[in-house]
Amino acid sequence: MSRTYWAAGAAVLLALLFATAATVSAASGGDGGDGAGTASRPPGLHSPDAGFARDMAVHHQQAVEMSFVVRDRTQDEAVRTLAYDIANTQANQRGMLLGWLDLWGLPKVVAGEPPMSWMGTGGEHSGHGAQEAVPGALMPGMATKEELAQLGTAGGRDAEVLYLQLMTDHHKGGVAMAEGCARQCATPAERDLARGMVEAQQSELTLMADMLRGRGAAPRGA
Repeated sequence: MSRTYWAAGAAVLLALLFATAATVSAASGGDGGDGAGTASRPPGLHSPDAGFARDMAVHHQQAVEMSFVVRDRTQDEAVRTLAYDIANTQANQRGMLLGWLDLWGLPKVVAGEPPMSWMGTGGEHSGHGAQEAVPGALMPGMATKEELAQLGTAGGRDAEVLYLQLMTDHHKGGVAMAEGCARQCATPAERDLARGMVEAQQSELTLMADMLRGRGAAPRGA
């Protein structure tokens, strides 16, 4: 488990490095060598680039919130460290995604735009490991208000297990969305960031499965 944790930590660091490089590239209008520079041809309002930035910013915000909640609901050092890593990484990435929208002159919210509509019709995202959004959740993987309230009142092992289960679902939805951007986004820096997200969150999924087993539990639906 210790080896898995350090592997996840390395993947988180890699994602942060990707994010830093991506922000510099986007701010300078770099095109990554394929002519898709953000300065000369900013993405359109309903492009995959803009849709991913908007949706993943919302997705990340809930992960940050859940991580801060569990930090105060348990004294388990492993869970608190994981929660800190997730909150720190995803808060930084969220700032970059929102910053890109500002650079592109695009709104952070588009009225009437269904979540994940940028991924295409016909259920394109459903074949890449993403579950459907549960009733009451905005996007696949996201927790409902009731689940967030339950996490806020749980304590000790119960809080740890629920957080790990909710975050496992959350990461699965996030990975599918990031894979969609890696395939569809035109901005090279954003594609690189999306690939970094996939690698980091897949490593954390392995870690969280180990942590759940250590607590006599399993991911939901397993």
